[in-house]
Amino acid sequence: MAAISRAEVAHLAHLARLAVTDEELDTFAGQLDVILQSVARVGEVAADDIPPTSHSVPLTNVLREDVVQPCLPREDVLAGAPDVAEDRFRVPRILDEEE
Repeated sequence: MAAISRAEVAHLAHLARLAVTDEELDTFAGQLDVILQSVARVGEVAADDIPPTSHSVPLTNVLREDVVQPCLPREDVLAGAPDVAEDRFRVPRILDEEE
């Protein structure tokens, strides 16, 4: 039995605002079913004596230390901007737009 139905795939596509064809629904349903079955198999293999991990090998921090360094003067930075207002970059407003 399939773990995910064609109707569930259509619902997920709707939630993600994806336009999919009937052919794609069938394809995606099959692909998602394989993925869900694979995840279920991993759950069966996991043993109680194996501690959960996020990585298979230990990680070390490879980032450099933060060091305060001199930067460009504000006037030089803003000189290349297409529009400036109150010593800041001026950009078009996008928050009130609706799609």
